[in-house]
Amino acid sequence: MSPRTTMLDHQPWRVLIVEDEPILAFALEELLIESGFEIAGVAGELETALTIIESGVCDAAILDANLAGVNVGPAASVLAARGLPFLILSGYSSDQQQSTFFGALRLQKPCRPDRLIQALRSILPAQ
Repeated sequence: MSPRTTMLDHQPWRVLIVEDEPILAFALEELLIESGFEIAGVAGELETALTIIESGVCDAAILDANLAGVNVGPAASVLAARGLPFLILSGYSSDQQQSTFFGALRLQKPCRPDRLIQALRSILPAQ
């Protein structure tokens, strides 16, 4: 399934949350729902994220760069190959992150909720 790009389609954007801290994942989920997004899934492990991406149910993703010591570069690569926008929300600095995320919008944890929503909307095509 491809990202929604037409002006006639007013369905909420479906966002995948890739985050291994349950409290943060829940907070992100609530924030996105309150901001008019739909949750495509929440993944705390790389394999789960890849399964959700490959199922075609997401239009965009918020990725934590590191899931309990596992780099999420493969998820970023699959998203990029499918033409799906994503941003990195990480406690790591850009110097500490691998080049897999080169060119991706990066936000540093902690991040103000309004800044996150603004950043997410900035990477999505206009509806």
